[in-house]
Amino acid sequence: MTIARLRSPLSLVAVVLTTVCLLVHASSAAPNNSKAEPELTLNASEYLEMPGLNVMLAQDVYPEGHQGGVGVILNGERVATNGDLRLEPTPGQWQPVPKVGKREVDRTKQEISVRLEYPDPSKDRKGFNPVVYPDLKLAYTVRVRPEGKAFRIVVDLDQPLPDAWVGKVGFNLELFPGILFGKSYYIGDHFGIFPRQPNGPGSVDDRFREPLDPLATGYELAPFGTGKHLVIAPESDRQRMAIESIRGGDLELLDGRAQHTNGWFVVRALVPKGATQGAIEWLVTPHALPGWRHRPVVQVSQVGYRPKQQKMAVIELDRRDSADLPVRLLRVSENGGCEPVFEKSGHDWGQFLRYRYLQLDFSEVEKPGMYVVQYGDSKSAVFQIGEHVFDRNAWQPTLEYFLPIQMCHMRVNDRYRVWHGWCHLDDARMAPINYNHFDGYVQGPSTLTKYQPGEHVPGLDRGGWHDAGDFDLRVESQSETVHGLALAYEAFHVDYDNTTIDQENRVVEIQRPDGKPDMLQQIEHGVLTIVGGYKSLGRLYRGIITPDKRTYTMLGDPANSTDNRVYDEKAQTGGKPPAVGLPGSPDDNWVFTENNPDRELLVASGLAAGSRALKTYNPALSGDCLRIAQELWRVTAHERYPGMRILLASELLLTTKDRIYADYLAKNTAAISQGFEFIGWAVGRTIPLVDKPDYRAAVETAAKAYRAKIDELGAKTPYGVPYEPEIWGAGWKIQRFGVNQYFLHTAFPEVFPDTYMLHALNFILGCHPGSNTASFVSGVGAKSMIPGYGFNRADGSYLPGGSGSGTALIRPDFPELLEWPYLWQQTEYVLGTGTTDYLFLALAAQHSGRLPE
Repeated sequence: MTIARLRSPLSLVAVVLTTVCLLVHASSAAPNNSKAEPELTLNASEYLEMPGLNVMLAQDVYPEGHQGGVGVILNGERVATNGDLRLEPTPGQWQPVPKVGKREVDRTKQEISVRLEYPDPSKDRKGFNPVVYPDLKLAYTVRVRPEGKAFRIVVDLDQPLPDAWVGKVGFNLELFPGILFGKSYYIGDHFGIFPRQPNGPGSVDDRFREPLDPLATGYELAPFGTGKHLVIAPESDRQRMAIESIRGGDLELLDGRAQHTNGWFVVRALVPKGATQGAIEWLVTPHALPGWRHRPVVQVSQVGYRPKQQKMAVIELDRRDSADLPVRLLRVSENGGCEPVFEKSGHDWGQFLRYRYLQLDFSEVEKPGMYVVQYGDSKSAVFQIGEHVFDRNAWQPTLEYFLPIQMCHMRVNDRYRVWHGWCHLDDARMAPINYNHFDGYVQGPSTLTKYQPGEHVPGLDRGGWHDAGDFDLRVESQSETVHGLALAYEAFHVDYDNTTIDQENRVVEIQRPDGKPDMLQQIEHGVLTIVGGYKSLGRLYRGIITPDKRTYTMLGDPANSTDNRVYDEKAQTGGKPPAVGLPGSPDDNWVFTENNPDRELLVASGLAAGSRALKTYNPALSGDCLRIAQELWRVTAHERYPGMRILLASELLLTTKDRIYADYLAKNTAAISQGFEFIGWAVGRTIPLVDKPDYRAAVETAAKAYRAKIDELGAKTPYGVPYEPEIWGAGWKIQRFGVNQYFLHTAFPEVFPDTYMLHALNFILGCHPGSNTASFVSGVGAKSMIPGYGFNRADGSYLPGGSGSGTALIRPDFPELLEWPYLWQQTEYVLGTGTTDYLFLALAAQHSGRLPE
């Protein structure tokens, strides 16, 4: 990082004047004309807008995910967010956030405001993600209004800050780091470059230490600078933004990564002593490029298409773009260059979110080769058309990389590389009673087992996959992964083998076949943790997870999570045990239990399917799966949702052909019809085994009603799938929809075509909204989601074959998929259906020519 100081007042004045000239009203020197210059105005979607600039206030409420408060989208990129009062200079997860109250829009004043207050009673030590709230009552209003091409932020406090909080409470605005590294800044009489990594000096401020939170150390890096004026990226017309503090403390430019690896840069100003109305007032002047418009984006599958399948490209345009340029399909020539295939107008689909969309149907093109779709100067990435497009480099990375990499209790080797060493061999200690874990696990007043809190539970040090971007084992993630793999093996007979899995020695070798189907070996690995836990506990576990926040947030090799030695409390002699992270410490994962009938039935469904898959591969383990599934069928009661028992009945019927399950299904056609959207895919497979005409008729009637519903929902987007954007990316939901469509198509081919299934896959592989057209599956397709939110995210890297949630919504209408490793709601990998649904969909596309017509 380079920081310099301007040494004379004249230099400072020159910088400020230059800033004003460049940023505030640069267009004022241009010749006058009859057309008024665009200015920020309040639009129908209740945010401030002009070409190239949007300013939102409290339309998102997700500060932990860097979405909320005042947010700025500049020239098509979100550059700032979370503009709000905070109690720390650079807060992170599990730190206090205000309760968001009423949001108001005053069109006469062109002003947006929102009421907020500390504390938020919904988040406390006993709630999900428990937060330690200090003894502070603070109510205030944040207001935003336009001023020409700039906007003003005003914060009004109901009462002055208590003296004890003066110097602690400030208004923060977070700046997205991913586009600032290497860019410059001016603040006060300092200037420098935004550094790629956080650099010292730093110090501990005891005012911000929280003894009950090991992550709240109070450590902060020295500000880059302070002053009344800040200019961000002055050298970049696309990113330049000026901030002036009119009232309140001086601006500080901070590095938010001092305590939190996933932090952003922060602009902060303290609330002055005694201040109420206008306690904070900033004038913010982003530089919107004159005449800016969203550049056309051509969206296709980054992998490609089989010759006979429907092929649809989507072109995303600025909604003001009325040009109807021809869309060109080009074939990449074997001799170099591109050959035109055709040129025609796209179908004007209309507006979705903030954009206008065209569609290009090129289904008639079947000649094998590499292709590009072009609209004006915008081109898609290259993609394939060919019969064997899914035979390699499609679903295979998920099976031969992602699942092996996520395997717990193993060492995972990959040629010269070790993805991780032996880990969690000390699993697990019984969780304490009456305890709410910071990641949402809850242990009630009993362990529900013979084990006492803190006691080692054997049988949990085998099998399972690390879930998500951390290392816990949620039982539903384990069972859903087993379930999905079993269904894929059953449907497509996948004997693919490119991995050695040695359970006896706990070693995995990627890119080394061992003569055994990888899919069966993975099913076995998932079943081992569920069955092992059931045998030891006499019930299912809820989850297995670290007891410590420091370990929970640890990035890198999970072998460093624990010392792999079962903690022995009796071996401790005097004093406290070693701190977590030191040898011999109580760093073992905790295992939680619960009474949750719906989850028990869900897990049993996965075991029933796993039993079928393992029947000849591992007969003993297959028998354990079936025995436990049938026992859970008998003993589980009082479920809230009948769909879980219907799902289990379907799987047990397919596994055993026992009439008891057929009779149960036949007696519950009303519940099946009511929940068909969620369980129709499962019961459709049972029709041949339930020999009752009334059953078939009821299920088919429900199928037709659901088809009408998805036709209606699918028509609301240009992507041909039901899609309602949320703060979290919708990729996993759309994958699940696609898998359900496969089973509905095979069970009811006259009702459901295969096009919905294939549209869902194309969405995942790149035909989705937003300027980032990456495949949501890392390492799959010409352009894919890299980096990803996996355990190696601190390296800006990815896990091949991992499927992220994908494009999220910045409310109300901005689709976003940032190239950034720390947004879990966009790029996090998860186990369960988030993994296996993609694998299944790609396999279904590979076999689509053999699906029933």
